[in-house]
Amino acid sequence: MTPSPLLATPGAVPAEGLDEGVAAHYGDPFAEQRAAAAGLALVDRSNRGVIRIAGPDRLSWLHSLTTQSLERLAPGETAEALILSPQGHVEHHLVLTDDGTQIWAHVEPGTAGPLLEFLESMRFMLRVEPADVTAEYAVVTLLGPDAGAVSSGEAGEVDAVAATRGLGTDLIVPRQRLADAAADLRGRGAVLAGLWAYEALRIAARRPRFGLDTDHRTIPHEVGWIETAVHLSKGCYRGQETVARVHNLGHPPRRLVFLHLDGSEDRLPAHGDPVTVPSAKAAAGDDAEAPVTVGFVGSAARHYELGPIALALVKRSTPVGAPLAAAGIAAAQEVVVSPDAGANVTVSLRRTRGNLTGSRE
Repeated sequence: MTPSPLLATPGAVPAEGLDEGVAAHYGDPFAEQRAAAAGLALVDRSNRGVIRIAGPDRLSWLHSLTTQSLERLAPGETAEALILSPQGHVEHHLVLTDDGTQIWAHVEPGTAGPLLEFLESMRFMLRVEPADVTAEYAVVTLLGPDAGAVSSGEAGEVDAVAATRGLGTDLIVPRQRLADAAADLRGRGAVLAGLWAYEALRIAARRPRFGLDTDHRTIPHEVGWIETAVHLSKGCYRGQETVARVHNLGHPPRRLVFLHLDGSEDRLPAHGDPVTVPSAKAAAGDDAEAPVTVGFVGSAARHYELGPIALALVKRSTPVGAPLAAAGIAAAQEVVVSPDAGANVTVSLRRTRGNLTGSRE
């Protein structure tokens, strides 16, 4: 992916890893967070992939492939949807809208190609035309109380072809017009904010991110997507058996937690670092006993008010009041997904009265 033209902005510092190609910040991450919280901030998320689906069967087709009910998605309405493996593990997370003639979806960096490959394999004889248009279109996000003031008419003024709602207002704009669109929005009062600011606000909002707060085994219940990206009453789709089984009869094996990290440390845990609890012997005073790993850190950031924070995925059996450590950094947990998630149906077993051994008493 070609680096964003907004990296030429004075003070821009490039992001690394998953978010390379856009700015981590523009000189003052905390000020950028404050601008997003109090007014209007513009975040360059042009590293995200963009998928466009045309054709009269697009809504019913995507409805049949994803966890979301999309058959009656109204133009301009936003939806989150997942594509699951046959075993119910999350393979893709989409934020999408329909403009009346086409579906526009944006996805995590580097995932548009594999998603398109899957969609192409499922076309059959249906009248749909999926395409990866990441090279032609880019995503920018408006954050803050004033973000809602960007109406559909104003979005048109910055050449946005579609808008979705999530943590803020996501605009999909022609990539060749990205710099002009940013300049227009800054002219209306938007302050440029980098991915560090966006990520801090996302984590504080307890919103998981696919590929960071998930792994190859994640199922929707574990990270709370059962509430936002899954329609529990729709028809059959790949992986539905796992969703239904956990929702009705069981519990997910892991749960998402929000971590308040010890602010006296001068570092943040990295993605994938272990989350641990003290062993039973350590809790009894045996400091030589190694802590027990119960999960992993997804994403971490420094919040302008909350200090260092993180999201982590831990075993369901981890006590909600247990002291945790993330890469050795002390952390207090807040429940995001309850250990009691799932098991919404109570099964009453009818046992046969009397002797089941076949013998006479």
